[in-house]
Amino acid sequence: MRAAVLHEIGKNELEVLDDVEAVGFGPGKVRLRIRATGLCHSDVSAMNGVLPQPAPFIPGHEGAGEVIDVGDGVTGLSAGDRVLVCWLPACGACPSCKRGQTQLCLAGFMNAGTPNFRRPGGDVFGFAGTGTFTEEVVVGAGCAVPIPDDVPFEIAALIGCGVTTGLGAAINTARVEAGSSVAVIGCGGVGISTVQGARVQGAAQIVAVDPVASRREAALRFGATEAVSPEEFADAKQRVTAGEGFDYVFEVVGKSATARTAYENTRRGGTLCIVGAGAMDDNFQVNMFELFFDEKRILPSMYGGGDVLRSYERAIALWRAGRIDLESMITHRVRLDDINDALDQMRTGTSLRTCVEL
Repeated sequence: MRAAVLHEIGKNELEVLDDVEAVGFGPGKVRLRIRATGLCHSDVSAMNGVLPQPAPFIPGHEGAGEVIDVGDGVTGLSAGDRVLVCWLPACGACPSCKRGQTQLCLAGFMNAGTPNFRRPGGDVFGFAGTGTFTEEVVVGAGCAVPIPDDVPFEIAALIGCGVTTGLGAAINTARVEAGSSVAVIGCGGVGISTVQGARVQGAAQIVAVDPVASRREAALRFGATEAVSPEEFADAKQRVTAGEGFDYVFEVVGKSATARTAYENTRRGGTLCIVGAGAMDDNFQVNMFELFFDEKRILPSMYGGGDVLRSYERAIALWRAGRIDLESMITHRVRLDDINDALDQMRTGTSLRTCVEL
């Protein structure tokens, strides 16, 4: 079986190999044939060590495909079913799940420490317990979510992570109000999804902030009312909000420096929503006086901040109704052999989302 493997954390390139085997199939598990997978910046963050991940590993967590086989005890799934990959499945029994905060369930993270691939040289892990840069993968049944027949695999793959994360940040976590002012810092796939979420919610002004001109141009096509470089952000704040600051600012980069910029551009009493996944040693700081005096809400958003199964259904409904554009988010399509070129395109901001077709 072919798969793209990172041998060592800190390396920039993957090696496409044909001697990888998907392992771990048994009770409660399903074997999937991956048909499409998106490249998410979290994959690069795992490769460079920003996000913790044992190596060697197969990146990829934003995928969709078909069920090949189901293990004993699996219900609701059968061979041939079309599914998307949920990298953070809910167990349904932990305190977070019982409170309705299924996006905070840790059961999925426990899978990340168990290898689900093997090569002649030893075990190989799948990123976040999945690993979709491969032809086949074995995952827990909760990771395989059935999708309707009218949803293409590449659209389902995006919904499996980036779209759900960005839409949910605006709709579930921040709960953007109609007529409000919004700024989105970082306009890759998740940031563009956040822009679309703010538009769906009825925001009056949506300012997209990104250093890459092509991403700024894309943000305008997806609903931003204007798009500026980081150097132009202060001027946009003055023009759009008369210097007061935005009602909502979304940080979709995952760095303390941009989080601080986001905080400073949020109005008093406004909402800063942290969407980007950052490093454990990168600390965001506010002083105790401003925290008290400005009364700005700081809201982290994990995987869209809500029940992911409901979020998948909502994304599909909005897509069907033409309220969000997912097809145009896929700016590049490649085969597995071109995975390193695709990663470079993402690092430089050339692509919004690249679909790897397997």
